[in-house]
Amino acid sequence: MILLKNPIMKVKLSTIRLKLSSFLISSLLFLIISLITGYVFPCNAKNYTTDFPFSPGEKLTFKLKWCLIPAGEAVLEVLPIENISGIKAYHFVLTVKTNQFFDTIYKVRDRIDSYTDIDMTRSILYKKMQAGRKHKRDVVVSFNWDKNEAQYSNFGRKRMPVSLLPGSFDPLSIFYYSRICDFKEKFILQRPVTDGKKCVIGRGEVIKRETIKLKSEKYDTHLLEPELKNLSGVFRKSKNATIKIWLTADKRKIPVRIKSKVVVGSFVAELVAAEGVAK
Repeated sequence: MILLKNPIMKVKLSTIRLKLSSFLISSLLFLIISLITGYVFPCNAKNYTTDFPFSPGEKLTFKLKWCLIPAGEAVLEVLPIENISGIKAYHFVLTVKTNQFFDTIYKVRDRIDSYTDIDMTRSILYKKMQAGRKHKRDVVVSFNWDKNEAQYSNFGRKRMPVSLLPGSFDPLSIFYYSRICDFKEKFILQRPVTDGKKCVIGRGEVIKRETIKLKSEKYDTHLLEPELKNLSGVFRKSKNATIKIWLTADKRKIPVRIKSKVVVGSFVAELVAAEGVAK
């Protein structure tokens, strides 16, 4: 059992405002950048849905840790294809929740829904629901491609629309887009991303190919690292912040480990279950 008398925890836990959803979302995809904003990934993406390494039914479950302490769970899912305003769309979902222990410190119950066109060329709709103890949001980002604008609202209160760059994705769908890319060492990824507040171009690099071990299983992976200059929050406040993401070096490109080091400590997400993945 973990005691709050531990001096490190006593100092840290009251101040870190453990944004596990931000960590996942900004890490998981160098990319997912829910409270933050994005990255970019230019790649030779395939233009045929039959070639995509994911499909409805895929479900990836991750265990989250902060400084080696179990903190919660995150789940990435591909739900059945839907029709959004007359457009056939992929539906991606990310849910994040803290465990019973961390609920007493910083409760997180977040859900992000992302919709893209069926050819994975751009986002159509983005939603973010936060229902934790301290932060509550009901965000909707609507994409108007006739005007090349994205409209952000929170609990119905709208901000000024932002201009979209061609082929912009939201912070969650950019992860799935990156899985279409052909990775190789020193490959630079880039793509416009928007959270509805701004639209940016960022960069990420495939650093190397590496075999890692999780529990009793070994994985052949590509190690990716993003630029952090466009990130805000705890990443901007951390002088030597890093994010590292290991994805399987096969056509599926499944994330198996994410590590992030910031001023309030280190975060780790590791894959513990994968359902409905491509063979």
